[in-house]
Amino acid sequence: MDISDNSSKSLILEKLQGKLSSFIVPCFNEEDALPLFYREFLRVMDEMGKPNFELILIDDGSQDSTFEVICELAKEDSRIRYISFSRNFGKEAAIYAGLENAKGDFVAIMDADLQDPPSLLPQMYEAILLEGYDCAATSRSDRRGEGKFRSFVSDMFYKVINRLSEVKLVAGARDFRLMKRNVVDAVLSLPENNRFTKGIYEWVGFKTKRIAFENVHRCAGNTKWSLARLFFYALDGILAFSTLPLALASLIGLAFCMLSSVAIVFVVIRQLIFHNSIEGWSSLVCIILFLSGLQLLCLGVIGQYIAKLYLETKRRPIYIIKKQNF
Repeated sequence: MDISDNSSKSLILEKLQGKLSSFIVPCFNEEDALPLFYREFLRVMDEMGKPNFELILIDDGSQDSTFEVICELAKEDSRIRYISFSRNFGKEAAIYAGLENAKGDFVAIMDADLQDPPSLLPQMYEAILLEGYDCAATSRSDRRGEGKFRSFVSDMFYKVINRLSEVKLVAGARDFRLMKRNVVDAVLSLPENNRFTKGIYEWVGFKTKRIAFENVHRCAGNTKWSLARLFFYALDGILAFSTLPLALASLIGLAFCMLSSVAIVFVVIRQLIFHNSIEGWSSLVCIILFLSGLQLLCLGVIGQYIAKLYLETKRRPIYIIKKQNF
C-alpha cells in the first residue's frame, strides 16, 4: 500500500482506533543506527496518521553507547520503553523479551539497522486489517550487496532445513513481521530455551501474507552475524525442528553393518576357495579410520540433541534484565 493512498490510510486508522501497536527492536551495538532508525520510524508513523504505539527497545548487552542513546530517546519520547540485559543473550532472547513485555493488540519485530524498512508497515497493516490475515511477514527478494559465498551458504541452509524438517521456511525470510495478539500468545506458549523463532512462527501456523522486498543495506555500523555465528544459528534451527539427523545416523550405521557382513562372507569364501591371505594393510587402515570418523560423526549428532535436552532441563531464564523503564 502506498502511504499516499488516503482511502486505505483512513480505513486502517479507523480500525486502529482504541488499539495499541507494539514495535520491538533488538539492539546490539547500534549506537550509530538507532537515531537514524528512530527518525525514519517516526516519519512513517506520522504519514500513517500517528497511530497509538509503543516502541520497545531491547539492549542486548551492547558494548558501545547503545544504552545511553536509548535512554536519551526515552527522555524525549514517552512512548519508548526499554529493557537492558545484564549481558549479551542473543537476538532470540531479545525477541522473546520484547514479545513477553509487549502490550499491543498488534506486535511487530524489526531491526534497528533499517534493513527492515519501516515504510513496509502500512502494507503490513493493510494485510491484517483489510485483507484478513493474522500475520504479515517479510522476506528479501534478492541478496544484492552480499558476498557470494555468504549468499550461497544462506541458500543452502534453507534448502537443507526444508528437506529435513516438516516446518518449511521461506528463503530470505526476515524477522520483520507484524502479528495479531493471538499469534504472539501462540509464540509465547512455546517456552523452550533454545529458540529458533523463524521456525516457531511457521510451527504455530496462522494465516500469513508474505511481502517480498529488495535487499537494503545497513544504514550504519557493521553486521553482527559472522559466518561462524550464522553456522551455529543454522545448526540450532535444524536441531530444533528436525529429528531426521538422528534417523540418518541410524540408517548410516545399519548400512555399514550390512556392508561389513557382506564383506566378511566374501573374505571367508575367498579364503576357503583360494587359501590365500588377504593383503592390503594400508587400505584396511584407511577403511578403519573412515569408519571411526563416521562413528564419531554419528555420536556427535546424538550428542548435539542430548546437549539441547540437557540445557532445556536446567530451565535457566532466557534473559536477565539489568535495567528497564517500566
